[in-house]
This record gives sequence, C-alpha cells and structure tokens, in this order.
Amino acid sequence: MRYLGLLIVGVVFGIALTKGEIISWFRIQEMFRFQSFHMYGVIGSAVVMGALIVAAFRQGWLKPLFGEHVQLVEYPKSFWRYLLGGTLFGFGWAMTGACPGPLYILLGNGFSIILVVIASALLGTVAYGALRSKLPH
Repeated sequence: MRYLGLLIVGVVFGIALTKGEIISWFRIQEMFRFQSFHMYGVIGSAVVMGALIVAAFRQGWLKPLFGEHVQLVEYPKSFWRYLLGGTLFGFGWAMTGACPGPLYILLGNGFSIILVVIASALLGTVAYGALRSKLPH
C-alpha cells in the first residue's frame, strides 16, 4: 500500500511520455538529425526541473517522501570522462532509438523487442560493476 502512490505516478508519467511522443523512434531520429526541436525542448525542460529540484533539496524546501536521508555528493569535474560517457550514451540511444528512461514504457506499450535493449542495459550495468575498480574515475 505504501508504494501505491508511486505506482500511480509512474503510470501517469508513462502515459504522459507516450502521449507526448517522447518514446517515439521517429521523434528521437528527428532529434539526432536536428530536424525538430521537440525532444530538445523536453530534455531542456527536464534539465531545468532537475536543477530546481536539487536546489530545493539543498535549501531544505523539499524532503524525501518516506523520510530517507538524502546526501547530495559533489564529484570532481572531468571534461574527458563526460565527453566519453556522453558519446557512448548517445551512440546507444541513436542505435536503439530509445533513451534508457522509457524502456519499460516501450515494453508496456507492446514493443517486446525492447527486451533485447533492457537485457543489454542490465548486462552493461553488471559489466560496469565488475570492472568499476579497474576503471579510471
């Protein structure tokens, strides 16, 4: 019962992303071909909202839903690691036509082939976990 509200928010979020065509392969390809502002507007507004929410947590205006302790950690800035990580992320996004965020929304919309992408994402996460201590951070 405790997670019912979160489930409802997730379903509403999934419907919003579906109706807003955020999960559309065609919209994603338009973005990567610089043919439409649609996805850039969505991503830009998500970045602004994320920055506002982090600022609200830092100022103490927002508290965690279930009272957990939230600690925001500052990591050192490194141009090259962000460039490499962002490039790999972008290649994966362009190759699959799907951002990792809405993978389960695509599955819920009946695109069962996305299970290959979900399995690959999980395998990549496990591989990173196994190699993390050997990678430069």
